[in-house]
Amino acid sequence: MTDRAFSVVRAGALTTVQDLGRPGHAHLGVPRAGALDAPAHRLANRLVGNPGSAATLETTLTGCAVRVRTATTAAVTGAPCPVTVDGRPAPWGAPVRVPAGAVLDAGPATHGLRSYLAFAGGITTEPVLGSRAADLLSGLGPDPLAEDAVLPLGTPHGPPSTADAVPHPGPVAELLLPFLPGPRDDWFTDAGLRTLVTGRFRVSPAGNRIGLHTEGPPLERARPGELPSEGMPLGALQVPPNGLPVLFLHDHPTTGGYPVIGVVPERFLAPAAQAAPGTAVRFVRMR
Repeated sequence: MTDRAFSVVRAGALTTVQDLGRPGHAHLGVPRAGALDAPAHRLANRLVGNPGSAATLETTLTGCAVRVRTATTAAVTGAPCPVTVDGRPAPWGAPVRVPAGAVLDAGPATHGLRSYLAFAGGITTEPVLGSRAADLLSGLGPDPLAEDAVLPLGTPHGPPSTADAVPHPGPVAELLLPFLPGPRDDWFTDAGLRTLVTGRFRVSPAGNRIGLHTEGPPLERARPGELPSEGMPLGALQVPPNGLPVLFLHDHPTTGGYPVIGVVPERFLAPAAQAAPGTAVRFVRMR
């Protein structure tokens, strides 16, 4: 291992290596994976001079801390959190110079769920099917961070960048999820379809990188039984037997037999990555 690396001091609740994922392998049963909040991931990379495809760390709620072996530039974006270098406050949402041997700590999210840590040169774990993303469903890619693990860093791509303004998301009072109906909306009664757009739903604590689960009124089915297994896209709103929609995120299974009542386009998914349990959810039909 070269000196261009960092060791894990505090792994956090769930911290994984993520990039833009491995699309195009669903026919092999391989999910896309990748950063759930892609805009925050891309911004963190831009701040340290990386291309958007470079791998970052995605933390969940409690953050993480790492010790760098060589001086580097880092940035933390996504869910706002306290950032320190060897215990001294450092800015969130801006390039931070981290001396060799220093500990960069991204603390617990003040609101939201997932923060992103980028390092100049990116994290250069071994790619699998063209991506370094950790996939919790299939087990592809590097394992979630564990204390004392050592991860390599690449050669810096260019000078750090600044931003005129960095998105600082406040607490989300309501998660708005526009959806296109189908392909199996005919498996639900008119009352069930009305419930989807008028019911009071909230984010369930059961969610993860595979899917955002909801709590609320169940959707009434028009026909019993289940479908033969069929393809499942990113953003699918699958409805299991309990009648509560599950929004499929980046580590979702590529096939399934429960009916999909609608699909949320990818451009609306990033806020779902930051919606904490208990957040109100409103589904809006797009046509």
